[in-house]
Amino acid sequence: MTDAAAVITDVHANLPALQAALRRIDDLGIDHVYCGGDLVGYGPHPNEVCTLIAERQIPTIYGNYDYAIARDEHDCGCAYVTPHERELGQLSVEWTLTHTEQAAKDFMRGLSFDLRFPVGAVNVHLVHGSPRKVNEYLFVDKPASLYERLAAAESDPVLAFGHTHKPWAREFGGVLFINCGSVGKPKDGDPRAAFAILHPAREKVQVTIERADYDAGAVAAQVRSAGLPGEYAEKLLLAA
Repeated sequence: MTDAAAVITDVHANLPALQAALRRIDDLGIDHVYCGGDLVGYGPHPNEVCTLIAERQIPTIYGNYDYAIARDEHDCGCAYVTPHERELGQLSVEWTLTHTEQAAKDFMRGLSFDLRFPVGAVNVHLVHGSPRKVNEYLFVDKPASLYERLAAAESDPVLAFGHTHKPWAREFGGVLFINCGSVGKPKDGDPRAAFAILHPAREKVQVTIERADYDAGAVAAQVRSAGLPGEYAEKLLLAA
């Protein structure tokens, strides 16, 4: 047992990736696990992912995808660069709406926007996109002035989030910003499940990004056989 905490986020209906991440967390002896949302979307296991998160009683917030699917909305609030990407994204939304059972939708509808938890003596604020909007993308190359403004409005010394699927950690204005990566759909070139471990360090928090191997090829095959766009299968393998 350790006082560290694990933050998983952006599972995106990838059950084997979630299982691998949780096994790794268990192996590390970490009892405190929190989830930053986007349980569903793009992947073939929306119901199984929601069931496992519920069974493990992992404190969880909603992501933009969860919010839409739970309410039978046809817009996930995602940002797409090209019309082709938007077309693929809409196919995923429609598939997820059809294949997500009501019990999973009810579970996601009961999730909150954010939550706070301690790591040692330090409080951590967990959101999906940003404290301002569930679907705001906080990329590492955004202007420092943006993060300074967010830090000035933040009541806790650590802000953890996901949504971009690219992990990073930097301090701005006395606040440690931690992007926890993505368990089920990484976009940083490493296809393994990614998640953050927050370690207490005196009166601060240190962060490491952990990776867990799983059979991404098998899940890619399931994406194709489920009728989801084949490009999402390719992105699982390339982490693009």
